[in-house]
Amino acid sequence: CVYINKTLLPLLSPFQNTFKTISPSHYPSLSLSLSLSLLLQNMVGVFRRSLSFPNKPTVRPPPPSKPRVSHHTRSISLPCRSHPLISHINHEISQIKSWSSSFDRRTTAWLTDGLSLLRDVQETLSDILHLPQSQESLRNRPVFFENLLEDLLRFVDAYGIFRTSVLSLREHQSAAQVALRRKDDVKISSYVKSRRALARDIAKLTSSIREPKTKYNRCHVDVLNGSYGEAELASVIGDVIEVTVLVSVALFNGVYLSIRSSKTTTFVGFLKRSEKRDKNCEAIEELKQVEEKSLVGLSKKKNEEVMILTKKMMELENSIVEIECGSEKVFRGLISTRVSLLNALTH
Repeated sequence: CVYINKTLLPLLSPFQNTFKTISPSHYPSLSLSLSLSLLLQNMVGVFRRSLSFPNKPTVRPPPPSKPRVSHHTRSISLPCRSHPLISHINHEISQIKSWSSSFDRRTTAWLTDGLSLLRDVQETLSDILHLPQSQESLRNRPVFFENLLEDLLRFVDAYGIFRTSVLSLREHQSAAQVALRRKDDVKISSYVKSRRALARDIAKLTSSIREPKTKYNRCHVDVLNGSYGEAELASVIGDVIEVTVLVSVALFNGVYLSIRSSKTTTFVGFLKRSEKRDKNCEAIEELKQVEEKSLVGLSKKKNEEVMILTKKMMELENSIVEIECGSEKVFRGLISTRVSLLNALTH
């Protein structure tokens, strides 16, 4: 009670009405704990109305960072992802290079495989040239564009001449088989002369395509000022031209060295640049089975010898047909690629 009078009463002045309801006569009947309980209940009601809590602190956004100071330094940005067709044609190009370097024998099958791979590359390049970004890049590089057009025209002309020569060779081959069965030396002699002339025509094709104008190191594409896509396209086109020369030289040299006469060895200028090299390894096995010397003195040969020679002539004709079909596909592919290139100029 003393503690209440001295300490709590000043604090409990707002509760005077409550104390008045409790008369002193009632104190004996009430325990001290009951009195304190009543007082605390009233205090809780008052404090419940008067207590307040501080507001939730406001989360302030961090101060804006200071702008970076720009410096005159060259930044290196990673190139964007290549188009799927670019990756696809790079794979096809690598296949042709592997084909050229990994051969045991130069056969008709080996040669036609190379022509088929080249045809696939031409088809993919034609699809790439139909892309709007490719057409825009080529229009921005007129020198490179004109060189590419000229190179494709050279290839088309070369394959057109080769196509005509092989067709003529196949016709002479069929006539020679008839003359062989009849042992007609006059017609066989005419066949040999025609074969020599065709060999000379085919040999000239190699020198006409050896030095293309479209090369990656001459494509005039500035990688720093131009875009990465333009440089990548120029690189791909340069690689396509390179493998086209690779397969075409193997084709033209293979046929020429297989049907040539020994007297025409030094006829073509391009052979002078590689006199130390053995050209016989570039000949196609099936095409060189029938040599000129085996056709001399046909009337004096035995029937068994003529039959063996006739069989070789038939195998030679079959090989010529396969090579003709393969070169025909490449010829049409080159025309399609050049048309796509011309469309890029007009659109």
